[in-house]
Amino acid sequence: MKPKISLLAVMALLSTAALAACAPPEDDDKDSGSSSEAATATSLDDFGSMEDLVAAAEEEGELNVIALPPDWANYGEIIETFEEKYDIKVNSAQPDAASQDEINAAEQLAGTDRAPDVFDLGQSVALANTDMYAPYKVEKFDEIPEEFKDPNGAWVNDYGGFMSVGYDSSVVPEVTSLDDLLGPDFKGKVALNGDPTQAGAAFSGVVMAAIANGGSVDDIKPGVEYFAEMKKAGNFLPVDPTSAAIESGQTPVVIDWDYLNAMESAKLDTWEVYVPDEAAVAGYYFQAINADAPHPAAARLWQEFLYSDEGQNLWLAGGARPVRAEAMVEAGTIDQELYDALPPVGGEPVIPTNEQTEKMAGYLADNWAKAIG
Repeated sequence: MKPKISLLAVMALLSTAALAACAPPEDDDKDSGSSSEAATATSLDDFGSMEDLVAAAEEEGELNVIALPPDWANYGEIIETFEEKYDIKVNSAQPDAASQDEINAAEQLAGTDRAPDVFDLGQSVALANTDMYAPYKVEKFDEIPEEFKDPNGAWVNDYGGFMSVGYDSSVVPEVTSLDDLLGPDFKGKVALNGDPTQAGAAFSGVVMAAIANGGSVDDIKPGVEYFAEMKKAGNFLPVDPTSAAIESGQTPVVIDWDYLNAMESAKLDTWEVYVPDEAAVAGYYFQAINADAPHPAAARLWQEFLYSDEGQNLWLAGGARPVRAEAMVEAGTIDQELYDALPPVGGEPVIPTNEQTEKMAGYLADNWAKAIG
C-alpha cells in the first residue's frame, strides 16, 4: 500500500469558485439579533462561557447556511447533528451553489433575515472578500496550524483533500494514469465536477492534468490542452457528476476531490479512487462568518461546533481531512479507524501560492471556453 501523507504538513491552499446569479432579495428586515453584542464577539470570552454562547444562539433559534450539499464532506450529518445538539433550526439554501453564489447571496440579501450567517468558500473567492467577514477565534484556534488561518480569525481553513479520479471498475478498465482517460475505453465517460472557471474542484482537476502533462502551478496550459484532447477524442462528458448520475451509470468516471469520490465507494462497490502520484493536487476550503449575519450568535456557535473534536470527526466521516487532524491524533481524540481509512496518497503534494492560483485562474478565464466550448 502506498504511504498516506499527512495533509496538514504539506497542504496547499488551492481552490476557486463560481460566478452565478442569485434570487433577488425580499424586503424583510433582519431580526434584532444582528445588532446584539454577539455581532461583535471575537471569541468565546466575549460571551462569558460556552453555556452563554449556546443560550444566545438558541434564543436566536435559527442559522442560515448556503452551498452545503448534504453529500459533500458529510454536511448532511453535520447539519442534522448540530440541530439535534442545540435547539436551532438550520436553513440550508442553494445546496448545489458555488462559492461566488454565497457572496452574491450575502450582498443581495444584506439587511434581511435570509442572508447567509456563515460561508464555506474556495480560496480565490474567500481571499477576495475578506472585508465581508467577522473575525472570530474558536476555542480550538491555537490548535490550527498558522498557515491555515487568518491570524485575526477572519477566515480559517476547515477540511481538505486531494484531487482524484473516481471510476466504476465494472464499466471501465483500471485507471493507472491520467493518459488512460484519453483512450477508447473511456469514450463519452469522463466528467469533471463543474466548470474550472467557476468551481474549485474542476479548477484543481485542470491543475492536476497540467502537472501530469509537463505543466506546473506556473503553467496550467497543458491541463487545458489535455481536456481539449479529451473532448476531441469524444471522451469528455459535459454532465454534472452528482451522486445520482454516478449511481445510475450516467457518469462512470469523475474527476473530483478524493473525499467526494471516496463517499461514492461506500455506495457503489465497484467505485474505485485513484490519486496520481505525479500530480497530487491538494486543497482546503475556508470557513468565515458573515459580518452582516442575521443570527450572529448561532453563526459563532456553528464555528465552535465545526472545529470541536465532534465536528472535525464528522468531516472525517465524510472522507475529508480535518484541519485539526494532527492535534487530534496527538491528543487521541481523532476517530483513528476513519483516519486510517483515508485514500492513500503517494508522491509529493503540489503547493501553489495564492499568486500562482490567481494567475492560473486568469489563464482559465481567457482560454477554457475557447478550448472546450
